[in-house]
Amino acid sequence: MPTDGTYWLISVPLQDGDPHRMHTELANAVSKESQQGASIGDVSLPPLKAGTLSSLVSLADTLPKAVSAGETTLNKLLETLRALLNDDQAALAQHTLVREGAVDNYVVGGWAWNAAKYRVDQDLHDVVEVINRELTSIDAINKAKVNAYNAAKGQLTQLQRKKTGNLSVRSLADVVHRDDFADPQSEFLDTLLVAVPKNNIKDWQSKYERLAPMVVPRSSKKLAADEEFALFNVTVFKKTRDEYIQKARENKFTVREFEWDEEVVERERQELEDAGVSEKELWTEVLRLTRTNFSEAYQALTHLKVVRSFVESVLRFGLPADYFVAAIKPNPKRSKALVGTLASHYAHLAAYDKRQSKSKSGGGGVNDGEVPGEFASLVEAEYYPFVLEELPIVAGST
Repeated sequence: MPTDGTYWLISVPLQDGDPHRMHTELANAVSKESQQGASIGDVSLPPLKAGTLSSLVSLADTLPKAVSAGETTLNKLLETLRALLNDDQAALAQHTLVREGAVDNYVVGGWAWNAAKYRVDQDLHDVVEVINRELTSIDAINKAKVNAYNAAKGQLTQLQRKKTGNLSVRSLADVVHRDDFADPQSEFLDTLLVAVPKNNIKDWQSKYERLAPMVVPRSSKKLAADEEFALFNVTVFKKTRDEYIQKARENKFTVREFEWDEEVVERERQELEDAGVSEKELWTEVLRLTRTNFSEAYQALTHLKVVRSFVESVLRFGLPADYFVAAIKPNPKRSKALVGTLASHYAHLAAYDKRQSKSKSGGGGVNDGEVPGEFASLVEAEYYPFVLEELPIVAGST
């Protein structure tokens, strides 16, 4: 049973060389069964080279891996977009586009093979290899750019972390100023910064001058405050600095290790500013690249699905390799009924595999006429009287 969250590519033998009539008949059949909400679009199949039976069987064996890899690449791109856009569905819809249009328009709006990119005059194995290389390249390029962005984001987060937390732990470079310190060239004086719990502020103000000898009177003032702590400075003589720090800790006052250095302070500020600019620029680059790569990957995956549909059609229905292919977007609430409608509409093809396996040489099989017994399982998988492939419907992109 095909899933609801996919487009369905169905393929059947072309009758009387008239795909337009077959499209009309299919649309009428779907309409009669009240499949409201289902969309049907034409798929223009190019003159792909069927090749030999053995080459088709080989492709039927390798294509699932190629398709799976393509779907993995597409999912990675989607996850990257979701992460960049904080899973905002409205924003996601603006970036999950194919050829700058909605995915719906690309799949069910009249799909055509991109012959300029994927030549149809070459062996199908070569076509698949070209698509595989493209998807591998997309994955590698996007991964490298995402890694660069994550590194920049990590650096910014690390620098920002220094700016967060309470005054007992955060960086003080953007909190204090040069005037809050004694002359750094002084031989005798040193200024300490002390984080005092808010409920101990009165205790600090009454004790700080007597915690150790040789404290400059009335040298402490409040420099900043947050919800938990207040930051004070205090000037002491250098010879009693260590003793003062020990006494402050015994009284639950946190002395912050900080020495005023104009160059260090400015460097920290510049590092944070540069990291923010770099992160923003890389975010923009990754978003733009991933948006482009999503479009390219979706197109490549669709071409892989069409090739697989063609291969399975030839293995099932034989030559000539003329098939009617349609893209359907099902109504999720009516998908089971839609499968029944399609099975009924193409019921006359139900015995087609038996006719192919019993046909004699020249009776419509692939080159050799008969499908050898060891390949029978390829045309006896989960059975519908039509060949079915699925493409992902991207949430928010329609």
